[in-house]
Amino acid sequence: MGTKTADETGAETAGTTTDDEKAAVTETDAGDEVTAEAPHSEESADEPAAEHRAPVEDGSAGVGQGAGAVVSAALGFVSLTGSWIGTLAGARQTLVGQLQTSASSGTTVAKQLEAIYGDAWQATALWAGLFALAALVTGVVVLARPAFGSPARPQAAWIKSVSWAGVVLGVIGLLLAVLKYTDALLGLPPAS
Repeated sequence: MGTKTADETGAETAGTTTDDEKAAVTETDAGDEVTAEAPHSEESADEPAAEHRAPVEDGSAGVGQGAGAVVSAALGFVSLTGSWIGTLAGARQTLVGQLQTSASSGTTVAKQLEAIYGDAWQATALWAGLFALAALVTGVVVLARPAFGSPARPQAAWIKSVSWAGVVLGVIGLLLAVLKYTDALLGLPPAS
């Protein structure tokens, strides 16, 4: 790898080799060796350029915040449209109300309506309110996360947008749940 002799260059087969030819072969090989190793050198001129490179973005930098934003929006949507657990709670409360009214024969129509439908409506509203509250809290946590993390790394615009959507849906869902629970929105019809 270092210096080549006349035997290695094939100059010996041509006849006699002078000292000048051996020196020329040695200088050429030494120059090749320096240029071959220069890019791989630890003390090369590339080090200052490496300091000015942009930092490599980690692919998982905003995964948790993005997932939280999507969960917030999904919970807000569920609070508005209804959930399986809210439907199940409402159906269970309807069954409990039917059992209560069949056990007591002297109940009025207003009490029957309240026991069968009113309590079920409130149970559904309660679960919708819980989903809305979860959406609201999750969205606010995702929006506030950069303030407690690394402020130098900005939050992606889509994460902010989806988080705000979750917060807005949570507020609307919470408002509707309170209105449904207090019978201000679609209350029971009067029993006359």
